[in-house]
Amino acid sequence: MTKRVLIVVTNHQNIGNNKTGLWLEEFAVPFNEFRDKGYDITVKSIKGGDVPLDPNSLEGVDKETYKEALSHLEGTAELSADDAVSYDAIYLPGGHGTVFDFPKSDALKEVVSQMAQTNKVIGSVCHGPAGLTTATLKDGTPIVKGKTVTAFTDEEEEEMQLTKEVPFLLETKLRELGAEFQRAGKWEDFAVTDGTLVTGQNPQSSRSVALRMIDVLDKQ
Repeated sequence: MTKRVLIVVTNHQNIGNNKTGLWLEEFAVPFNEFRDKGYDITVKSIKGGDVPLDPNSLEGVDKETYKEALSHLEGTAELSADDAVSYDAIYLPGGHGTVFDFPKSDALKEVVSQMAQTNKVIGSVCHGPAGLTTATLKDGTPIVKGKTVTAFTDEEEEEMQLTKEVPFLLETKLRELGAEFQRAGKWEDFAVTDGTLVTGQNPQSSRSVALRMIDVLDKQ
């Protein structure tokens, strides 16, 4: 049977006095990998509607390569808690927008929590793991507790000079929740798999996360 993958993206578009949103590479590269694998892909956003793209993620991009992926960012449907039961996997790409609206979404919390408890594949990259920070098991345990994960590091955030602009530092938050945080050097391609949970450190890790998710899905 064809695997069904739900991609959930941010709607938040401002950080300080600058524009932010979804980081294109983190969405489009995995989208193309899932498409080429023949997966049934659904893209939804936190609030629905058109999805803002971080302007910095558009520099030097061949939009023709991402044409199909980009078309899925127009008029997106709003994520619902009911989406937990319809998919084999969920993928959360980053962009700084995610640290603002992912943790505040009750629907995303419910979907990720349910999918974690039903052994569905959960993947995220860079700031996307912000969507893992509120999800829990039935007993209230954070789904990342004791799990080997990675995400955008505090050091990378410092280099971006955005530590004062974000509501929290993702590496620090994941460690506080009890995750076993691993990392490579700044801006290096690095991804880890722990059971059905796949995470990547930064935009450079986007393809690695997608390929790891595909590997886990192929074994289910």
